[in-house]
Amino acid sequence: MSEGYRTKQRALVLSLLQRAGDRHLTAGEIARSLAAEGNPVGRTTVYRCLDRLVEQGVVRKFLLGEGESACYQYQSGECHAHYHLKCSRCGALLHLECAYLDGMAAHLQQEHRFVIDPAKIVLYGLCDRCLQQQKEKPQ
Repeated sequence: MSEGYRTKQRALVLSLLQRAGDRHLTAGEIARSLAAEGNPVGRTTVYRCLDRLVEQGVVRKFLLGEGESACYQYQSGECHAHYHLKCSRCGALLHLECAYLDGMAAHLQQEHRFVIDPAKIVLYGLCDRCLQQQKEKPQ
């Protein structure tokens, strides 16, 4: 496979992630979306492109837990380190900026000499929509 072909596929993957904005996509979702747009790219190639884009610092990779697919997001100049909330029911991944958690991170650094990586912090629970659905469901 020529470098030009790989570069074209990498550009397709990058373009899709840029259009996704702050949404996080798995490699499978990327492959399916590209195929739906008439640009089929194999999942293995998508993974290779993503690895390269992560190495270049253009894309961020999020590991959400054991047995779950990693997801990826375009690293725009506006995006900075933040925490994440993952809904255990619908799978939504939400960005969270929270002064309380920032204070906890500062405490861990000052008192325990341990620096956490906010981008790798994922708190699991139920999003508001799923919580409302659960409340509405008859017991």
